[in-house]
Amino acid sequence: MKSHTKTEIIFPKRIVLSEGNIDNIDSLLREKPLQIGLSERDYTVVHGEGYIVLDFGKEICGTGRILTFFANGTENRVRLRFGESVGETMAEEGFKGACNDHSNRDQVVTLRHFSDMRFMQTGFRFLRIDFMKGGEYLIKSILAEGEIYSNDVIYTYKGTDERVKEIFDVAKRTVDLCGSSGFIWDGVKRDRLVWIGDMYPETMAYATLYGRCEIVERSLDFIVDQTPLPNWMNGMPAYSMWWIMILTDYAVKVGAFDYLEKQMPYMENLVKLMNDHVGDDGELRYPGLFVDWPTHDQPDEPSGMRAINIIAVKRAIDNFKRFGIDTTIANELLAKLGKQDMPVISAKQVLGLKYFATGSLSKKEADMLIEGGAKGFSTFMSYFILTAIAKLHGKETAYKLMKEYYGAMLDRGATSFFEDFNMDWLEGSGRIDEPTPEGLKDIHGDFGAFCYIGFRHSLCHGWSGGVIPFIAENE
Repeated sequence: MKSHTKTEIIFPKRIVLSEGNIDNIDSLLREKPLQIGLSERDYTVVHGEGYIVLDFGKEICGTGRILTFFANGTENRVRLRFGESVGETMAEEGFKGACNDHSNRDQVVTLRHFSDMRFMQTGFRFLRIDFMKGGEYLIKSILAEGEIYSNDVIYTYKGTDERVKEIFDVAKRTVDLCGSSGFIWDGVKRDRLVWIGDMYPETMAYATLYGRCEIVERSLDFIVDQTPLPNWMNGMPAYSMWWIMILTDYAVKVGAFDYLEKQMPYMENLVKLMNDHVGDDGELRYPGLFVDWPTHDQPDEPSGMRAINIIAVKRAIDNFKRFGIDTTIANELLAKLGKQDMPVISAKQVLGLKYFATGSLSKKEADMLIEGGAKGFSTFMSYFILTAIAKLHGKETAYKLMKEYYGAMLDRGATSFFEDFNMDWLEGSGRIDEPTPEGLKDIHGDFGAFCYIGFRHSLCHGWSGGVIPFIAENE
């Protein structure tokens, strides 16, 4: 398996907080040789109990590395807490969703004389080190060491809008971090999994940035191998449909028709399975409906699911025609899906999907896309929402709302884009890169829903990268 990753070694950029009897603390901010010597002179001395919170300046996927010159105590134990926000790195496990799910980020470890040790493997920007009482520690360096996807870039934003460039660069870092394992992950802290439905924006970002990518095809192969029919990918019918969309749009964009053709037997049988779950009256009879979390169990979810069905089966029909495969069942399925309307009450992501499914929206629906500005946007569905807006209201309007939505995360300290973001969270809340002042809400710990409540919320989620293909297509 060819590696397309590089190692990042990042020294702390600032000390956010500290407490206790600590000498020469600014030594931690200086870059030094990564080797312990017997005659070290520049080190931080921690006398007994205390703590330090470090900011590495940007999101990392990796470990904390501590070079200890001397540790003098009965146990020499320290507690390490990694966080994607200052609030998370200060939280006790269980408080506002703080957890060790998918990766350990809160653990007690032991330091040793003349040691260079790496601890844990997670997604983080901040690190709190609590020194236990009864010891004395002479620390040469504390740094972050991580992996990030690296390949030859074929596209980068060339425009002059600095805000768009910042959004593009942060989105690129987000998807690159999520590709650091050799597969495409959802997030680098939580959900280090190949969630195939979530991969659509990431895949199109990779295809835009790098062209044909081994990591995309490896991830697609992995999910097929994991899902013999009649099972649904990741246990969710919609995600098998997303696989059709991802596979097709990726192959067409990068010219990977040899890879696409190999998937046709599976796709043929998947379309038959889909057809079995749509009634003659067009009723969806799947064992579960899912579009995204903000619309889950909401009135617009069935219409969103129908739109995903329609997009997927249209892609399948194109593929079958391309490779000389009979389209009878796929055409039958498409006809059944068209027997029922797709009413949308308010969900902008469903409006975006409906536009992709049908190629049009009513004037009322088109106006709903921009009502309230970026309120109601979805990180996962940003590509669909913004593309529909650009087509129906012009690129200038779409860019304005993209900057409003993604810029709000940047203005609160983001160096990678979030699993979910709601514009309503902005009122009365603080930043992710500083302790939340009294009287304000913690924008990380006090919000979220479903599986991403509070500090469990991922602040580096690859599905937010849909702005990359959007920018490329509308520059």
